[in-house]
Amino acid sequence: MAATYAAPVPPSPLVLACGLTTLDVRQTVDRVPGPDEKVVARDLAVEVGGPAANAATTCTALGVRARLLTRVGGAAVGRIAGEDLARHGVQVLDLAGPDDAPAVSTVLVTAATGQRAVASVNATLATRPGAGSGAGSGAGSDAGPGAAPGSRPDARLDAALDGVTAVLVDGHHLDLAVPVAATARARGVVVVLDGGSWKPGLERLLAHVDVAVLSADFRLPDGPGREGREGREGREGREGRDGADLLEAVRALGPAVAAQSHGEGAVEVRSAAGAQHVTVPPVAVVDTLGAGDVLHGATVAWLACVAGRREAPGDGGSEALDAFDALRFAVTVASASCAAPGARGWTADAGAVDRFRAALPR
Repeated sequence: MAATYAAPVPPSPLVLACGLTTLDVRQTVDRVPGPDEKVVARDLAVEVGGPAANAATTCTALGVRARLLTRVGGAAVGRIAGEDLARHGVQVLDLAGPDDAPAVSTVLVTAATGQRAVASVNATLATRPGAGSGAGSGAGSDAGPGAAPGSRPDARLDAALDGVTAVLVDGHHLDLAVPVAATARARGVVVVLDGGSWKPGLERLLAHVDVAVLSADFRLPDGPGREGREGREGREGREGRDGADLLEAVRALGPAVAAQSHGEGAVEVRSAAGAQHVTVPPVAVVDTLGAGDVLHGATVAWLACVAGRREAPGDGGSEALDAFDALRFAVTVASASCAAPGARGWTADAGAVDRFRAALPR
């Protein structure tokens, strides 16, 4: 009797998002108030935010399991954030202390344009009762108490990667992100960077990133893109030579693929295969809050689903093809996000959610 062999079983998609969690207080206004002025908001919502947290909830909305490695804490604000994440099916691995709390962001969305104004603190200044009065657990620290840059502060980081098929890091909590990305890369797990802005030490993280997806405002501290949005001559300049130089400079720091979003403009992609562009579908904008986080979450969800197709770790050609397909999918989800309030408003359209889920490679 001839021997039979079972076909290899592809890994079940599981994303690990590592980075910032915030609690967002969002209000819609007719216009942003000026100095010493009060305005009446049209509505109010209190919900979890932060790049990594929003990416994780995007994954679960798309039917892809998500685990979030972050610092939330046991203070009242942290409990609210943790409960909200649990309601959205995100498994939270919280490395904060019982008295720590996440940052709180205040967001004003202009009703007529969907543009948002945000006041927040990043992971280095996250709110903590008695901050500055004791060692604590470093809920708001990118280095963590007593942690050397790039060190492994907790053995749970290895366990966090168990079963994971794709990783997203947002540049916050670098003491967690760097060893997580390095270990993932060593295991052949694709690592995606949400590059919202440059943060000190980000070069250490980029060394372990496969796909870097940058915001329009991302710039290097010294080099291409440092002039930022204000110093460029319109979108043509941002997507022309300066943008290409920036993406190549980022690729030189480690990623095989670097991409940059430009709002409603095309996403520019650079890899060893050359330059490509992903067209963004037009929508009637309601709220741009969290659209970039949704873009990154949908990108890593796609890559988690195709993880079994990668020929080998660090295969630049395969990564470029997967990343381009992932971004083509992700821009449709991010556009839908812009047509609804908040980072998760799009999930209220069950028909759209079903279409997006069906479009993912399984």
